[in-house]
Amino acid sequence: MTAKIAYGDVEVGAELPAQTFPVTRATLVQYAGASGDFNPIHWNEKFAKEVGLPDVIAHGMFTMAEAIRVVTDWTGDPAAVVEYGVRFTKPVVVPNDDQGATIEVSGKVAAKLDDNKVRVDLIVKSAGQKVLGMSRAVVQLA
Repeated sequence: MTAKIAYGDVEVGAELPAQTFPVTRATLVQYAGASGDFNPIHWNEKFAKEVGLPDVIAHGMFTMAEAIRVVTDWTGDPAAVVEYGVRFTKPVVVPNDDQGATIEVSGKVAAKLDDNKVRVDLIVKSAGQKVLGMSRAVVQLA
């Protein structure tokens, strides 16, 4: 499958549709089961605080996965993402309440590259703070 967006139709500066992703403690338990990452900082509030965290935090890989969804939804094809990298800047703190946390993601086309590829830069925040820095994906377009 190929990205549904044509390279010629994309301009530098074009914004991708922003999305917000909810994260609850139940979400973290489900992710732990799927990933095999049962580190107690992701589910045990007492342990998380004992090691200096403000509360239970979301898995870094979970946060990355939610962020890249903005790009894969935009392209219509997850396989169009040929590179993806981030720097973890702050954890997503997930309180034990009915609300949990949210991950807010926006993105824009930062550069057009060779071979019908573009670089997409993402801004990823939770609780008003940037949680991923240097969040960039290279995408193969049609």
